[in-house]
Formats: sequence, structure tokens, C-alpha cells
Amino acid sequence: MHVLSGGAAAAVVKGIQAEFETTTGSRIEGTFSAVGMMRDQLLGGAPCDVVILTKPLIEQLIASGHVEPGSERSLGLVKTGVAVRSGTPHPPVRTRAELHAAMSAAQGIYFPDPDKATAGIHFMNVLKTLGLHESLRSKFRVFPNGATAMGEMAKSQESGLIGCTQVTEINYTEGVDLVDVLPAEFELSTDYTLGICTQTKNLQQAQLLADLLSGPTSEAVRKHGGFEF
Repeated sequence: MHVLSGGAAAAVVKGIQAEFETTTGSRIEGTFSAVGMMRDQLLGGAPCDVVILTKPLIEQLIASGHVEPGSERSLGLVKTGVAVRSGTPHPPVRTRAELHAAMSAAQGIYFPDPDKATAGIHFMNVLKTLGLHESLRSKFRVFPNGATAMGEMAKSQESGLIGCTQVTEINYTEGVDLVDVLPAEFELSTDYTLGICTQTKNLQQAQLLADLLSGPTSEAVRKHGGFEF
């Protein structure tokens, strides 16, 4: 079973992988990155049985004939948060002024692709609203997806680091801490939704995989990571 997924749901797929593979005898081959990149791979002909993206992107793929109508299921809502490396101070970020101060004081700002990653696009717009997108550009540490950005921040030896991505990618990454979600005026809550691809050659297994990903089997790992449902 081939899965193309936004990075926010990577731990959910991995959390049910053993049960699926034991039950079916089939392996899960998962690819995880920015949702725009995963969509482009599917449209480009990459093998895919189940795809997990944002709800609007799944709706587009249903309209274009790449995802089976009626197969879509929500995994839950994921907010966008601010992170620091574990063991470092947690700056206040609950208001516009606090977020502005925290970003301005940072020596390095880690976040996902501002062109194809949901959180990256949103965070860049937040920086523009705060008037910081030009003055802080030299501090930007941009990576293809949030999970990679958080992993690199965790490994970095620099001091004064801060990051922004989906809370799931923060919570699932060892070595970084969730400081808080973005201030209410900048809140982004993303509905991560799966769909069964029309190209699948094993609809029964794809449906089982969809059941495991969106049902009670994965509920604990989703809640632990920050999915809300």
C-alpha cells in the first residue's frame, strides 16, 4: 500500500502500520512531506493507494478524478504552534506583541516550505502581517516540511532558536517543545483528510487502511500528537 501524506499525519500512519501489515501481509510504503508536494507527486503519476492532505486539496483531487468520491475521512483538526529546542526558555507568544518580540529576538527561525507546506504558507503570511518577513530573512531556516524543520532545530547547536509548524510535527519530534499555539488572531486549524486513490489496485486493503487511520485504532496516537476531533 502506497501512502502519500502531509507530514502532520506521519506518526498516525506509522502508528497503525504494524497492525495493518500483520493483518494483510502487505507493506505500507509511506512518503511524507508538504501537502503541496504530495499533491504534485500524485498528479505526476506517483503510485498511491491512500492520500492524506488538507480537506480542500482532497476535494480538488476528487473533482479531478484522482480520489474516489465518498472515500474522504477526516483524521482531525491540527493547529499551528510555536516551538523551541527542549531545555531552552519558552518565550510568551500568546499575543501579537509577544509573538513579534519572540521572533525578533530569535537567532534562527525554523519552519516548512512557505510555498507548498500549509504551516509554512501561513507562517510567512503571519510574518508579513507582523512586518518581519524582510528584516528577519537572514534568520530563516526553511525545510521541505515541518517534521524536517523540527528535527533540524532539535539537532542544531545554535542558541536562540524558535520554530513554527503544525503542533503534531512539534509533538511527535523528540528534542523540541511546543511553546503554545499561535495567537488567536493568527490561528490556523487544518482539517487533515484522507482519500482513497482511484488508481488503487486493492480497494479492500485501501479501505481497511482508511478505517485504521481514521477510526478508534489510531485515536490515541492522534490525540497524543495534537489532533482535535
